[in-house]
Amino acid sequence: MQVPDTTPVIVGVGQYVERIDAPDYAGLSFADLSARAAAAALQDTGAMAEVAALVKAVGAVRTFEESGAMQVPFGRAEHMPLAVARRLGIMPSVAILEKVGGQSPLALLADLGGRIARGEVPAALMFGSEAISTVRHLVTKGESRDWAESDDPEAIGCAWIDKGMGFEGTLSALSIAHGIRAPVTAYALCENARRARLGLSRHDYAMEMGHLFAPFTRVAADNPYSAAAVTPMSAQEIATPSDRNRMIADPYPLKLVSRDQVNQAAAVVLMSVQAAREAGVPEDKWVYLHGAALANEREILDRLDIGGYPAANAAIASALAAAGKQAADMQVFDFYSCFPVPVFNAAIDGLGLSPDDPRGLTVTGGLPYFGGAGNNYSMHAFATMAERLRAAPGSFGMVGLNGGFQSKYGAAVLSTAPRDWPGCESAGIQATLDAAPKAVLADVAQGAGRIGTYTVTYVKGVPEQVIVIGDLDHGGRFIATSREADAIATALADDPIGRAVSVAPGEKRNQFTFA
Repeated sequence: MQVPDTTPVIVGVGQYVERIDAPDYAGLSFADLSARAAAAALQDTGAMAEVAALVKAVGAVRTFEESGAMQVPFGRAEHMPLAVARRLGIMPSVAILEKVGGQSPLALLADLGGRIARGEVPAALMFGSEAISTVRHLVTKGESRDWAESDDPEAIGCAWIDKGMGFEGTLSALSIAHGIRAPVTAYALCENARRARLGLSRHDYAMEMGHLFAPFTRVAADNPYSAAAVTPMSAQEIATPSDRNRMIADPYPLKLVSRDQVNQAAAVVLMSVQAAREAGVPEDKWVYLHGAALANEREILDRLDIGGYPAANAAIASALAAAGKQAADMQVFDFYSCFPVPVFNAAIDGLGLSPDDPRGLTVTGGLPYFGGAGNNYSMHAFATMAERLRAAPGSFGMVGLNGGFQSKYGAAVLSTAPRDWPGCESAGIQATLDAAPKAVLADVAQGAGRIGTYTVTYVKGVPEQVIVIGDLDHGGRFIATSREADAIATALADDPIGRAVSVAPGEKRNQFTFA
């Protein structure tokens, strides 16, 4: 198939990992890690110097610190894309800092690819990293570093684009007031809502989660870029709480939770086919985007089914349709796996796949085992996916990207088979999602009701509070909490799903008692 000369293609991918127990451990900064991965991606093109000279657009995925999720005491690069470009001797005309969320690698790829397709730039470099493991390691040892650095976009004639945080619509003030702040809390509520819909016991659902993720551990164990050494685990080992697998938030013990203590980076090089050809990049390196879509989900309390993920299903369906393919046509998948529920929703419920599908549901090993490199995890998925597709020319793969609290989803279909640039669908999908009915919140959370979903949150293995969401008998959804020992004990002893409660409004948050 002949494609336009301006068609963007992935021509280089790179990853880097630094383990604190490695003999050559150096405690690299976020920018240094990204530069290592970006250099590897440029090297991967087979024409590093020629390609680097053509890179005129650079983009970075926000680190957790830049996302407001943590504070690093060592300072940081004020313009991360430019800090990395400077290390590589690249002088871009445009630099982009993408929004928060695990979907951001696709959003950035779509942005940079669009610039190439419009003829604005011949080549682009995108990257991201996390150094949380090093930060915690150094702080624990009482050591300090100076990671503060500044680049002036105007001084080098570069257009600076900061897309902002992008938190709009992810969590309401009401949800936050009731303790839904950490991702594990939000996902636990989604997970238990899905269990409620399926009518499974806590034990049976725990084994379903373990069965889903056991194959991920085997992939992570064989991945040289995993954040730490991984030992394959059985479903029983993953799902059963123990001293080394303490509870974090019901239904999640530690081994079902994304691993954020990582030092990982990944990068992707995009070029027009004309620029790639002229730079001498071998065509067996080229990977084309065949379909892509991004969609936003409603805030948790507004979702009719808190355990579902219509935005994920819509994005995946759109990306496959744009590619003219079905799930059966994919030879390889990677589903964003911070917790089980987004994988269940996208792969199992949405596409009808099985946890033991011989193609696998991950190419990296997943966030709890390979590593949850913040917003940048799926850049690693893109990098590994490209390598897998190159090894089987003409095959197809799909990457599913998840952001927020099952808040944002992206899907991308890739192949070495030529395809003109499809762009990334969003507006049409979003209009349909936004027009669908939503849950109705009670004006005043007071009276009798029943629990639809819940979680018990823990602090250092000790249960702290119960958060419940349900419906009042007289109508309307409610959210409430309790830190009372009796309520916590009851929630732990007996499955709270469907239990009758009495809800009372409070000054800051609603309270509940079991009826």
